[in-house]
Amino acid sequence: MRIHKQTETGMEEFIRHFALAFSALLPLINPPGCAMEFLGIVGVQPAAVYKRLARKIAINTVLFFAVFGLAGSYLLEFFGISVNILQVGGGMVVAAMGWSLLNQPDTDHLDDDTLKEEASASATNSLDTKAFYPLTFPLTAGPGGIAVMLTLSAHVRNNPLTYSLFAYGGLMSAVVVLSILVYFCYAYAPQIARKVAPSTVHGILRVIAFILFCIGVQIAWNGLHPLLLSIGAGSAGTK
Repeated sequence: MRIHKQTETGMEEFIRHFALAFSALLPLINPPGCAMEFLGIVGVQPAAVYKRLARKIAINTVLFFAVFGLAGSYLLEFFGISVNILQVGGGMVVAAMGWSLLNQPDTDHLDDDTLKEEASASATNSLDTKAFYPLTFPLTAGPGGIAVMLTLSAHVRNNPLTYSLFAYGGLMSAVVVLSILVYFCYAYAPQIARKVAPSTVHGILRVIAFILFCIGVQIAWNGLHPLLLSIGAGSAGTK
């Protein structure tokens, strides 16, 4: 009877943490919106390249959040990095990416045959090296997502071991579902873009780039604001 009750409570923890992680990470990962940013960074490539990169990014996203979900707080403590500093640094990186996209020259719309002719092995290999940075971090799994995982995992550690296992299972299940959405949105980003006129696509990319820049500034401010308050409080205390 006691084991059955623990299982029920454990499943409740699983569902609760799944819902918490999914609802908190979905707007931060934002697979449809990031797919357009992904398309802007990758540029014009054959369809197979998008699918291969999407698969690598999805796998990297799961592993990335798994590491920070299980050991992220310990890693930050080991290196002496606070969550606020993480937000400031990560926000600056995201803002820099948005600024770079804003100033990126437009590319012409090409059909599949042209893509196959112009795509070279060296360009493909160059994109493969970007699968983790910047396409996984910070584009897909950014500092905001890391902060969410650190917060949720810190809360999980306060529970008994049995419930913690269910809670971690809920967190990682949400990450897996979101990574599947990332794969499909990234893999088929060119097909989505082809439904829209090239000039409209470029306009959308510019708007998204500006939003990405603003998100980076906001993330950096979220980390900087508490630091400034602590400095002000410290100065007032010395007086």
